[in-house]
This record gives sequence, C-alpha cells and structure tokens, in this order.
Amino acid sequence: MIEVTNLVKRHGSRAVVDDVTFAARPGRVTGLLGPNGAGKSSTLRILLGLDRATSGTALIGGSPYRSLRFPLRTVGAMLDGPGASRGRSARSHLSWVAQSNTIPRSRVGEVLELTGLERFARKRIGTFSLGMGQRLGIATALLGDPDVLVLDEPTNGLDPEGIRWMRGFLRANADAGKVVLVSSHLMGEMESVADDLVIIAQGRIVANGTTAQVRGEHASVEDAFFALTGTTAEGIPCSGGTHDARYPGGDV
Repeated sequence: MIEVTNLVKRHGSRAVVDDVTFAARPGRVTGLLGPNGAGKSSTLRILLGLDRATSGTALIGGSPYRSLRFPLRTVGAMLDGPGASRGRSARSHLSWVAQSNTIPRSRVGEVLELTGLERFARKRIGTFSLGMGQRLGIATALLGDPDVLVLDEPTNGLDPEGIRWMRGFLRANADAGKVVLVSSHLMGEMESVADDLVIIAQGRIVANGTTAQVRGEHASVEDAFFALTGTTAEGIPCSGGTHDARYPGGDV
C-alpha cells in the first residue's frame, strides 16, 4: 500500500505540499487530480525518492522508496516520459534498465509486446512520437513486474486507441491486485477507471474518497473538480471557492 501521511514540502516560506495525507490500496486505481501547480508532481517526486519532504512521510509497503534494494521490482514509475537516451534503441534502453535491477533479459521482450512496441524495438528513441515515448515509459515501469505502479499523465500523447488501451491496462493491473496510482488531467478518463480519487488544490487535499463520493451531487467528476478547487473551466480562480469551507480536513 502507498501511505502518504502529513506530508509537507516548503520552498522558503511557501508550502507547495501542505499536510497531505492519503492512501492508495491494492486492487484499486487511485486517481490524483489537481490544477497545475497544485502539488501533485511534488508529492509523487517525494514518494519516489526524487525530492525530500520538509516533514511527514511517504511510504510504499511501509518503507521509503530510497530504502528499496531493487526498486523496480517493487515500484514501476513513470514521471516526465520515458527518461531514456535519444540515441539508444528501445530494446537497448530496456536491457540496460533490466540489468541495473538484476531483472531477467527475457522480460524485455515481454514488456515490448505488452506495450505494443515490439515492432519498434530496434528504432532509436529519438525518432519516437510522443505516444511511443509514453509506451516506452510504461514498458520501463513494467520491467520488474512490480506490485505498485505510479504513473504521471500516462495518456499524454496517446491517440484514442492508445487511451483506450491505457484504460484497460490500468484496470487489468488493479484487478490483478496491484496498487495503481495515476496523476492525470483527463477527468473523464479518471471517472471511468478510478476507484478512488484524491484532489489537491494549492498544496492541500480538498477531496479524498471513492469516485462516487468525490462526485457527490455533481453531474460529473469534472463539475465536482471545478467546484472543489474554486476554478472555472478556463482555469480562472473563482471568488469564494468552496473547497476550504466544505473540506477543511480533506476527507469527503
């Protein structure tokens, strides 16, 4: 299980993550939603050991990411695309990553097939489209057959077929008992696939519960999102946003 407890991250006097607490559980897709600059990426970076918290904890299976001996066997993560050298081929990149975590080389072919990249295994990553780069990032995350997946905007650059594939991929992994935590701007997609939603605004959680609980009496998760974050569909702050008054503790 992923457990984030009283997490705080400050830059000077400004809190970019402010007392954030939530859990992502096995067998469920947890969607992490929030406006740009809300603190989503900072939270994920701390969870994955890429940044340090000012206070609080972010644990995976009861341990910090930095303490994992072979992290890819426990956590498959994708932040900011595939993170691969543009001059390498897809197969070369995956083989190198597998070797770094003592993952059998046979797994490379398996994840290439799983992500639909087997035909492009020998192509240089610099020639990949944005969608192909996203698939390579997913393939990298899957190498260690981890029980936890943490994905930041995994549908970015995917065509409709790719988005549909991603929806099935997330659901299948959750149904297999894995922890699936996904940060996304596509609220319609999250409403269709997520079991639980966590909404962050201005560094604080404004809603945390099942998708039905977060949607509440609103027509959609999107409508609930704008009401909870105090923004309009154009991203303009509303005066008198409701999120502080209705959800001071962050729980629905």
